[in-house]
Amino acid sequence: MILQSGARVAIAGAGAFGSATALILSRLGFKVTVFDPAPPGENASGVAAGMLAPAAEAVFDAVSRGHLPVLRRARDLWTAFAQDVGIALDRQGLAIEGDEAFLAKVEAALVEAGARFSRTPTGLFSDEDWRLDARSALSTLRGAAIAAGADFDARGVAAFSEGRVTLDDGEVLAFDALVVATGGGGGQGLAPELAALTPIKGQILRLETAMAEGPVLRGQGVYIAPGSRPAVGATMEAGRDDREPDPAVVEPLRIAAERLRPELAGAPSVIEVGVRASTADGLPLVGKSRVPGVILAAGARRNGWLLAPLVADMVAAYLTDADPGEDAAAFDPQRFEG
Repeated sequence: MILQSGARVAIAGAGAFGSATALILSRLGFKVTVFDPAPPGENASGVAAGMLAPAAEAVFDAVSRGHLPVLRRARDLWTAFAQDVGIALDRQGLAIEGDEAFLAKVEAALVEAGARFSRTPTGLFSDEDWRLDARSALSTLRGAAIAAGADFDARGVAAFSEGRVTLDDGEVLAFDALVVATGGGGGQGLAPELAALTPIKGQILRLETAMAEGPVLRGQGVYIAPGSRPAVGATMEAGRDDREPDPAVVEPLRIAAERLRPELAGAPSVIEVGVRASTADGLPLVGKSRVPGVILAAGARRNGWLLAPLVADMVAAYLTDADPGEDAAAFDPQRFEG
């Protein structure tokens, strides 16, 4: 697929992948419209704790073991991307605490992954992991994309065929290409490769008690992202795509957080819910679909924010017939077929 500046590109999904892609494509001169019926921020990217955490993902998420090199490359793109767009990055790193058996297990995993870390009086520390404020970053990305010429439309994409996008209200519009960046496993009918995705319901607690800024704290079965409204997370409920809060499911997170920081006991909180999607190997589907004119950028698992600039650059490369980079094969949408 080779599109020239001025071509019309529809993007299904206004999360981190869709918004970052809208910005990059608009700056290249494409006429971009992002379609998403959810209110701004009411998606997995808006609910997320905003982790840019290659080390933690490679160690604490079994599916992501072995992915540190690509996750690290994606994180490094954030330095220039965030500065350009105006997104603040928190680089205070990752602190890990727990009993000796837990710390020994994590230390071995860090060594195996090849992550940088040091021992501290209270546990382990790595400067590999950064984070951002997800809702603020999503709003900033949306504003930058609009300033670059993108439009946002509060409708969903129901179908795409032969240069025509059919919206959920029945209207049909002409577009040269469709980028499927639906984060929660939606849009299954838009490309057959999306059948490889499994929805994952994620719940976090937002505490109404401020916690002094510092590194993200991880313990056994929990993380705490400090700030004015600390995030305590997160559940991973594979096969679920409902958005209903479930206090019984998140209660173990509260207990684990209070074990790490007893001063948080009794803090008022709210449950926030997002639905992600994941492949079997934990890496997204990025590249050309077998459906002509469709490019996939979906299935971020827990790494939508971390991977967003990398994925946006890859989508632009596929649309302009440029080199998508060294991660093209690992993200190939057809890698699960046959």
